[in-house]
Amino acid sequence: MKLLANSTTPQIGENIGRHTLFWLLITNIAVLSPLFDKTTPWTLGICAICLLWRIGIYVGKVAKPPRFLVTSLAIGAATTLALVSKQIGLLNALVNLLLLGYALKYIEMRNQRDVRVVVLAGYFIIALTFIDHQSLLSTLLLLVVTLINTCVLVTLYQDKHSFKHTAWLGGKFLLQSVPLALLLFLVLPRFAPLWLVPNMKEAQTGLSDNLAIGDIGKLTRSTELAFRAGFSNATPTNAELYWRALVMENYDGVTWRQDAEIKKLQKEVLQFPPSRPSPALMINNPTLISSKPQNAAQDNSHSIRYQVIAEPSHQPWLFGLDVAYSQDDNVANLPDYRLLALRNVDQRMSYQVESWPKAKMDLMLSAQQRQINLELPSKSNPRTWALAAQFKMQHPEPKPQLWAMMRHFNSEPFFYTLTPPPLGPQQVDDFLFENKAGFCVHYAAAFIFMARASGLPARMVTGYQGGEFNPQAGYYSIYQYMAHAWAEVWLEGEGWVRFDPTAMVAPERIEQGFDAQFDPEQSYLQASPFSSLRFKSMPWLNELRQRFASIDYYWSVWVLGFNQDKQKQVLSGILGKVTNTKIALFMGLCISLIVLYIAYSAGLLHFNTKGDPIRNRYQLVCNRLARHGIKRNDSDGPNQFSQQIIKQYQHSAPKLCALVQTMTQSYVALKYQALPAEDYQRHLSEFKMAVKQLNRYLFNAKVRAKLNLA
Repeated sequence: MKLLANSTTPQIGENIGRHTLFWLLITNIAVLSPLFDKTTPWTLGICAICLLWRIGIYVGKVAKPPRFLVTSLAIGAATTLALVSKQIGLLNALVNLLLLGYALKYIEMRNQRDVRVVVLAGYFIIALTFIDHQSLLSTLLLLVVTLINTCVLVTLYQDKHSFKHTAWLGGKFLLQSVPLALLLFLVLPRFAPLWLVPNMKEAQTGLSDNLAIGDIGKLTRSTELAFRAGFSNATPTNAELYWRALVMENYDGVTWRQDAEIKKLQKEVLQFPPSRPSPALMINNPTLISSKPQNAAQDNSHSIRYQVIAEPSHQPWLFGLDVAYSQDDNVANLPDYRLLALRNVDQRMSYQVESWPKAKMDLMLSAQQRQINLELPSKSNPRTWALAAQFKMQHPEPKPQLWAMMRHFNSEPFFYTLTPPPLGPQQVDDFLFENKAGFCVHYAAAFIFMARASGLPARMVTGYQGGEFNPQAGYYSIYQYMAHAWAEVWLEGEGWVRFDPTAMVAPERIEQGFDAQFDPEQSYLQASPFSSLRFKSMPWLNELRQRFASIDYYWSVWVLGFNQDKQKQVLSGILGKVTNTKIALFMGLCISLIVLYIAYSAGLLHFNTKGDPIRNRYQLVCNRLARHGIKRNDSDGPNQFSQQIIKQYQHSAPKLCALVQTMTQSYVALKYQALPAEDYQRHLSEFKMAVKQLNRYLFNAKVRAKLNLA
């Protein structure tokens, strides 16, 4: 954009102005704050020292630090990071190193060239922050940080302006960059996000790959969002929403764990991706499992298509309804019918899924799989063994036997609670015959134990059940408190079949959702006093909450989920058939228009305008007055011309006289007086306002057939 006439262009080596120093103080805090949770105590301490020292320099209490002090801090910080890098992870160590470099360069600044280096480093840190801060709110906050960082550059070239004008100018620069950013976002190839960047070592959230009785009870007290899912061709009921995440087959009497072969496959998924076929191949003809896709009978009417947006959990497992299959490049389809990300979900991840509820899982079971899913710890839970033998004797056939076990939970006085009494060494016996109180893991574990004891292969599945439907945008939100566990039993001719004994004890929990069974205030809201979920009981606040959530959801779908397919769809709507030539021409045209606009805004390109903008505006008003018969002689100065107008029209057009007087006073001050920054901005605003009102007044006079300007 155009620089004002009285602005000065500093040369490299000039001192840093106080206006710039003030903005640098704000920028330092704004840039470092979003990465606060990634900093080590040493990094945080050194950054605080640098900030306090700079505040001291700004208020004139301390001098610039000697170079040996800055060097000593740098060496100490680098040594500390080298010692703790294994504990915090390589990427976290690199982030801390960059923050330390930014802070130390900030404290040793001596000239305007150093300021430019700090600003450029600030932009890089802001870009780095987007690694795991991608929500709409975080993006808006980071845009504010970018604006503040840009304002530092503005002060280097516009040092006489007020705080408000500097912020406005920085915002204008950012707005000018939006067209280019949108163009690059639209046409650049979509790459998998940061697949080659080493993982951050973060605290894992959500489900774990080993499960002891009581673990899911901890999750049921969490209001954190786990993921969201939007359906495109069908919306299942709450009772159908069993979100599969983990399958656990090994049981030692206390803890359920994944099988060693599956864990090995998860670790080697990048080198040896699993080749589980799509369930579409086996919907109508199970014998086609090994056939080629083109020979398979498709039945898409039985499939459910949806998009999942997973929140950062720093774990690789994803979520899908049975039987889920994803064709996304960054998702693996495991043999136990789960979905797995190719790396930990360290940032929001969007992926497409298609599920076939009627598809069979493992119609054939190998001897090894059968053995794994029949194993039970020896000499454990003898009373449960006896109960299983009783069910087997009364119901020789597997399916009636299993449903008899299910009805047992309904006929006996079992109680569903999040705060069950403690269990002894014989956990299942204590639960089935003594306490008879527990939540989903208790019931699933007891059911699986009885099934295995009666000779039926069974395993534990954990994930989430249900979801909160958002009618504003038509998607489900699944929270951590909806974590759930259920059983799968292998049956001849049917494969793995889901059994959820929780539905026999607390059917409201499955059919209507978590809130139908438990009081939110006594469960997941108890430890979350500031959660927005508290608004669910207030209709108008809950509607407002869901509207804000809908905006964030659309942001995740259309911006974070802007993959290659959506990119091709948008480009096809603009260009028709997409070719490299059309894309190149489209980019060339857009960039040319952007460059012309920037050149014009920066004053490098003019269209029949000469001189500075303030004088041009004043002259345009004079020309318009001349068309109304109020002519200015070449020898008349601005004040003299103003007095002539006031003398002639003070009675017939007092408003005209007042506007001309205000405009002239501001014009004379701007052109011929050395003004402080605040006064300059005040006069500039008054001048622009007076010119605008004069033009409107003269236009109205013309419409009224020039009634003597009255």
